[in-house]
Amino acid sequence: MVKIYRFAAVRPEKKVASRIAAVPYDVVTTGEAQECIRSNCMSFLSISRSDALLPDLPPHDDRVYRLAREKFDALISEGNMKQDTLPGMYIYRVTAGSDTYLGLCCCVDVHDYETRVIRRHELTRYDKEEDRTRHIDTVNANTGPVVLLYRDSGSIFAFIESLVRKAGAPDAEVTWDGGIIHQVFYIRDASDLAHLEELFSPVERLYIADGHHRAKSAVNVAEKRKNAGTLTDEATHFMGVMFAHNRVRIHGYSRLVSDLGGMSPREFMKAMSAFFTILPYGDVDNRGYHIPPRKPAVPPAHVVHMYMEKTWYECSAPVDTSLDPIESLDVSVLQKEVLEKILGITDPRADVRLQYLGGARPVADLEEMVDHGDFVVAFSMQPVRVETVLDIADADGIMPPKSTWFEPKLLSGLAVHLLE
Repeated sequence: MVKIYRFAAVRPEKKVASRIAAVPYDVVTTGEAQECIRSNCMSFLSISRSDALLPDLPPHDDRVYRLAREKFDALISEGNMKQDTLPGMYIYRVTAGSDTYLGLCCCVDVHDYETRVIRRHELTRYDKEEDRTRHIDTVNANTGPVVLLYRDSGSIFAFIESLVRKAGAPDAEVTWDGGIIHQVFYIRDASDLAHLEELFSPVERLYIADGHHRAKSAVNVAEKRKNAGTLTDEATHFMGVMFAHNRVRIHGYSRLVSDLGGMSPREFMKAMSAFFTILPYGDVDNRGYHIPPRKPAVPPAHVVHMYMEKTWYECSAPVDTSLDPIESLDVSVLQKEVLEKILGITDPRADVRLQYLGGARPVADLEEMVDHGDFVVAFSMQPVRVETVLDIADADGIMPPKSTWFEPKLLSGLAVHLLE
């Protein structure tokens, strides 16, 4: 069963929360991080992406991580961030237009990750894992949350919702790009905390939606400190924000290819036609995050939308019912039948010809990147059902890279968990 823990977070003073809050470290390039820090020296990116401040150093240089620790300590010593006096839990609410997401920020157990009570559906990359392991260890803190899902019959979410009403005003509020509102509510009433722990006690599993590298790196730090004889109770926990599985949103993850391996667009289309039925789509609402199929597929079909030479196409193929749940994903079929067989892209994690675009980016961005000549073709993917992701994780399956883009995306710097 899942174990959750209270902790005393380090949080920004209310008046500077909007200056400290930052996007997650892994959604910006070095150049973008540099620009953010240049325009706002208090940005949490100066901690989570301290490498941007030392661009001439090699990756994973000790000085990068020491600088992150110095920047974090400075925010505390200058009074811009403070640690709460009492351990508690925190409700993280995101309001994006008509959508509202409620998550519970608390600590979870490293042992639950190791024993697969906390389930994952993606592989981690060693270079990213090493980076976050050294970052967490040197800063001595979980600086960014792991986004987790739990199966909820309704009682947990309802109680969390009641705590927001009870709290009234948030302890921190930040309005981000596009008017998305991020709010944090500090829960410290002993009876409320005890009831949250009671509600989660029968929950069998948690599922990582976002932050696989942050979770694995926290486990690595605990193992390192255990071997060194310096492990504390706090270091056996890592910070997560837990959302009800049926109250999040999943977008597809688009693919862009820089060249067709020597083929002309007509030759490429002909090769694709051996597997897919390809038809021009017509007008597209390019402000949306994905393109809906023209009509429901009967029987069920794989549907992928392709943009090439200023035209959108709908590519469809019957579902092979003999395939397992992972092989039958649209991203798996596209990888096998198009990227691998036709274009020779056999390693979707490393091939420089293949790039990904997060699902919360409008279709117009795909069009622009192809029209400008950066890429030859783009593929817009349909969202995967959240139940499919959980079922694959339950079966110890690993999904292809960049299969899902979960919403909400949380900001860094609004809560930090110290390992001592």
